[in-house]
Amino acid sequence: MMATEARLPMDIRAVELLVLLLLLFIIAFGVIARRVRTPYPIVMILGGLLLCFIPGIPSFTLDPDLIFLVVLPPLLYSSAWTTSWRDFKSNLTSILFLAFGLVGFTVIGVAVLGPRVLPGFDWRLAMVLGAVVAPTDAIAAGAIARRIGLPARISDVLEGESLINDATGLLALQFAIAAVVSRTIPTVSGSLLTLAWLTIGGVGLGLLVAWVVYYVDRQMDDGPVEIAFSILVPYGAYFIADSVHASGVLAVVACGLVLTRRSADMFSPSVRIQVSSFWQSFTFVLNGTVFVLIGLQLSSILTGVDGYSLRKAIISGAIFSGVLIVLRLAWVFPGSWLANLVYCRVHHTEQKAPKARAVFVVGWTGMRGVVSLAAALSLPTVLANGKPFPQRNFIVFLTFCVILVTLVLQGLTLTPLVRWLGLAGADGLDSEEREARRIMIEAAVAYLNTVKKERSDVPGHIIDDLIGHYRHRLASLVPSEADQEHVSHHYSFVEISRETARIERQTAVRLRNESRINDQVLRRIERELDLAESRFIEEDGN
Repeated sequence: MMATEARLPMDIRAVELLVLLLLLFIIAFGVIARRVRTPYPIVMILGGLLLCFIPGIPSFTLDPDLIFLVVLPPLLYSSAWTTSWRDFKSNLTSILFLAFGLVGFTVIGVAVLGPRVLPGFDWRLAMVLGAVVAPTDAIAAGAIARRIGLPARISDVLEGESLINDATGLLALQFAIAAVVSRTIPTVSGSLLTLAWLTIGGVGLGLLVAWVVYYVDRQMDDGPVEIAFSILVPYGAYFIADSVHASGVLAVVACGLVLTRRSADMFSPSVRIQVSSFWQSFTFVLNGTVFVLIGLQLSSILTGVDGYSLRKAIISGAIFSGVLIVLRLAWVFPGSWLANLVYCRVHHTEQKAPKARAVFVVGWTGMRGVVSLAAALSLPTVLANGKPFPQRNFIVFLTFCVILVTLVLQGLTLTPLVRWLGLAGADGLDSEEREARRIMIEAAVAYLNTVKKERSDVPGHIIDDLIGHYRHRLASLVPSEADQEHVSHHYSFVEISRETARIERQTAVRLRNESRINDQVLRRIERELDLAESRFIEEDGN
């Protein structure tokens, strides 16, 4: 008992030190990523690699259960929450061809080509490796696509693919491991039944959880409580589906897609702001932790590679990464054509096939991440006969190489590639947003005109002032030579409003410093000024 008590504080201090170091690295690499204008997953994984060479940095081996059960559910939920259901649905055919078709093609392709380029691999081991590296990374795809400004449809397809293909990749891995460990080959009918249950069961349970959450959440109106509830949701959906052997991944994604669609009438304005702010910070810390830890795995992964010289192992990793890139490119061109054909047949419409340059970008953006590494680390250590799992450590090393090549090399070359192909800035989101704002302003002006006619108790000059402000905003959205005076008035209004907010803030701080108000009053005033000033910043940007 005495030994346990003496050892416990040391363990706690070690965990505390690790958490503090991780947070410090995440903050530092996040600042660097912003300064160099590079997607933060790339900077953080490179930073983690560099940290491996610093003496005294504690080593940390990723626990697959930590990734699958703790990290993955909230990150998938956050990604699904920020996904547009309309765009996800319109691109669903393309997404499914990538999430199901490309995963199968990758597994089969690696099973065929792996033994030819990787010594010591038969088709079974190669199939395990193919299943491990088949899923793309939802975190990296979303972060990189948003940072470099990919066209909306490409971003939607890539993010949708990465949300779903974790489930199909993990199912393929389950079958591949069985083929190696117990030498059992799943039947086609059995595989299809398992896939059907994973898909239908996962989606169905996710929809059920979403319905319950929507009903319960509407009874609340308390920011901290609803934030805590929102953390519970992805874990609950994942656990419920996983407990009945359905897909926890699809359950979380389905739940997130439904709830984001219904969020407009789930949250009050103040709660929505609090929940959104929390999840932005929470997902950034989780993402940063994941990518820094991926980089920190280098030393332990190199230690585990036996029977290969470092030079030979690196060459094998580079060759295998090239094989994966070629397999993805080989699928996306016929796959996009076939997906477009199916879409046109199902919806009885004509739609132009995607341009070759856009398809190439989709093929080039196949970043792998923490799910692949966790899948590799989760491989069993022994076979059914008690012998060691063959090539296990080398599979982990090859997976690490694939993550580095696809995330760093392809991620860094994506921006110049998109510019060279003429796809940068082709996003139609701004025009869509402007149109929405125009319609909203016109609806507000129509309401004010109705109030002016029907309500004599409201002074007319108040309505006129409001209508004038809305017209200035409308002119700034759709500027023309005839509206230059309105545009000038609007920007003058925004500029003066921001300056008066600054004066109010300075005055409030002075009153606090003079002890005429306390800190609680100052914080309430600052919150109101922050909300008002953020609105002025948005209007100035439009």
